[in-house]
Amino acid sequence: MNFEAVIGLEIHVELKTKTKMFSSAPVAFGKEPNSCCMPLDLGFPGTLPTVNKEAVIYGIRVANALHMDIDHELHFDRKNYFYSDLPKGYQITQNLRPIGSNGYVDLNTSNGIKRIEIERIHLEEDTCMQHHFRDYTLLDYNRAGVPLIEIVSRPNIRTGEEAQKYVEKIRSIVVFSDVSDGKMEEGSLRCDVNISLRPYGSDKFGTKVEIKNLNSTKFIQQAIDFEIERQSKLLLQNQTIRQETRRYDEAKRETILMRVKTDAVDYKYFPEPNITPIVLSDEFVNDAIKNCPELADSKINRYINEYSLSEYDASLLVNEKSVSEFFDEAAKLTKSYKLLANWINVDIASVLNKRNISINELNITPKSLVALISLIDSKEISNNQARDIFNKMIETGKDPLTIKNELGITSQISDESAIMELINETLNEFPQSIIDFKEGKSRALGFLVGQIMKKSHGKVNPKITSDLLLKELKER
Repeated sequence: MNFEAVIGLEIHVELKTKTKMFSSAPVAFGKEPNSCCMPLDLGFPGTLPTVNKEAVIYGIRVANALHMDIDHELHFDRKNYFYSDLPKGYQITQNLRPIGSNGYVDLNTSNGIKRIEIERIHLEEDTCMQHHFRDYTLLDYNRAGVPLIEIVSRPNIRTGEEAQKYVEKIRSIVVFSDVSDGKMEEGSLRCDVNISLRPYGSDKFGTKVEIKNLNSTKFIQQAIDFEIERQSKLLLQNQTIRQETRRYDEAKRETILMRVKTDAVDYKYFPEPNITPIVLSDEFVNDAIKNCPELADSKINRYINEYSLSEYDASLLVNEKSVSEFFDEAAKLTKSYKLLANWINVDIASVLNKRNISINELNITPKSLVALISLIDSKEISNNQARDIFNKMIETGKDPLTIKNELGITSQISDESAIMELINETLNEFPQSIIDFKEGKSRALGFLVGQIMKKSHGKVNPKITSDLLLKELKER
């Protein structure tokens, strides 16, 4: 019997506001424990919450990007539960009136376009961070109260690949809209997976298993693929799937039991008494949407339509926001968009991957890269010479013209008569290569071009040289 996976994802996104959701304490990552908190974050009695306006704007941006209905009236509720990471004994969140509802995203998967429906996004506050030791736990309240949006999909994800691409799409939206840095390794974007299996053709849901706190898109796919296989084996052996919470062990590449669930938790929601409903004007909502930075999908379309880039090249440029911003700045200074994209997607990407750095840490600026491309366009240097200069730019941060002069690179020889002299001289030296070419030995052409380049110390224009040499060989 074959089984169908029914998967839903809950994604928590920390918003990069300056202050917390309901207090004026600063939001910062990696600071001294308990150095970024105020009495409200610690749950002190008598403290009152105030709503972070910027967080509301960010919530509207994401809701709009996810094609959601945006609630123009802001309601907050108390979610009551007692756990060591929740200082007040309750969390301020949105229950019945989320800021966004009924949205979707479209994904490019190996099986074509897949639409994932999104039930809701709501604003809430984060919990504090726990540091567990052998026989005690320490609490860091720096994270307590950090603004969050929770994005809840409907259970129409079916594979690990779809889940991975869905999270990548959400991450792209929150990063490009400038509401979050989306750093999963730092917990800025966290994902919980709910997964169950059922026989194909059945409308009845199976027993749900939750996988908590997945912190990379690769691990999301691996965890789901493992869980589908684990549950399939149990069902084929007529064993019962327990309602559990599990975690993913990256080293073992398997999910591990954390706890068994029995009944659903009753959070006893009720309206937050210290925050009255807030009416959001049409102007406020429209301004939040209008001032949202350009999203990745829009950039891809623009790169294709305005710059005539392929969809593949355009997609590579928007893998990281900083790379697309680098391209945008450089594109203002040149018309050689395809060459610019190639240098960023190939040569610069290689350096970034090798050094594990961002493009903002590179010694090359958009202006200096365009200056290098201009030398190539004007035929002053060859591609090989350009790479020599590029490598020096990476090392020193100097501009390409300065490096060109320091390396003693002279302008390319593009004069056809001068190149023909070198061609004839080379052909006279290697008559056997002419015979080899006539006999269909393709290596002969490459050998002769190499000899001509050697004679010119790499100064001749390789394309012009190749074209003239081929013409001359056919005439001899």
